[in-house]
Amino acid sequence: MYPCSNPELVAAISRGGAIGIVQPVSLTRVHGHEFREGLRYIRTLTDRPVGMNALIEGSSKRYLEQMDRWVDVALEEGIRFFVTSLGKPDRIARTVQAAGGVVYHDVTERKWALKAVESGVDGLIAVNRRAGGHPGPLDPEALLESLADLGLPVVSAGGIGTPADVRRVLELGYAGVQMGTRFIATPECTASDAYKEAILEADADDIVWSERITGVPVSVIRTETIERMGTSAGPLARRLLRHPRTKHWVRAWYTWRSMGTLSRSAMDPSADAYWQAGRSVDGIRRIEPVDTILRNIEEALP
Repeated sequence: MYPCSNPELVAAISRGGAIGIVQPVSLTRVHGHEFREGLRYIRTLTDRPVGMNALIEGSSKRYLEQMDRWVDVALEEGIRFFVTSLGKPDRIARTVQAAGGVVYHDVTERKWALKAVESGVDGLIAVNRRAGGHPGPLDPEALLESLADLGLPVVSAGGIGTPADVRRVLELGYAGVQMGTRFIATPECTASDAYKEAILEADADDIVWSERITGVPVSVIRTETIERMGTSAGPLARRLLRHPRTKHWVRAWYTWRSMGTLSRSAMDPSADAYWQAGRSVDGIRRIEPVDTILRNIEEALP
């Protein structure tokens, strides 16, 4: 949910009966909070549990040390649910579990799930091809089938924007759902009205994958900006992204270069339209309060 997970949105999701996830780079860099102060501010808005996302791509020692500090602060402030992504979560799993916490790891394929199981995580978040952010190559059915024998609860992420979507993936056998794009189109999210309107107007076919944000495909809404920039990395970048010694550095360069662009696009209606979203846009046609969205989901379940 970078850069859209502002504290008020995180708190509203938890207050409504789900669990809002704090993204530390978003909290500090985009929304201007010192990390501990930001967590305490969220606590003034809800006493319900919140979680934290730890993106652990192993490209920068300095960044990983910062993430370790954020995890320690989150534990000190009472957070006990963590979502890890883009790296091997063994170190964070040990730290969190020693404090009585739980770690779920984002996976797009079985090979990454096996590394997560080896790292001792408590559950898996299965990111399918309909997801925003970094989508996987498989549809929800095939992805669950590939993970079902690993003995961990599996949460579905991708393409879930309506109560019917939630019910459908739970009937497939998933233990829960993770939703992102649906919560951008809410009053509690501080993203620009232009971004929210683009979600309401988009269909699944308007979602394209761009390699120009992090070096690996990211789901974005097709706009004039995306058409002008293109979605493919250049020939040199492609070579570097395939090489085991350089791929992490190139991904880090792409990511840090793009973070400012993504945050400006999300918050400033006059900025270039570089908007992340998943294919759940298909079912999102109204800006609705978080509480209404969650209540409608609860009422649709058996």
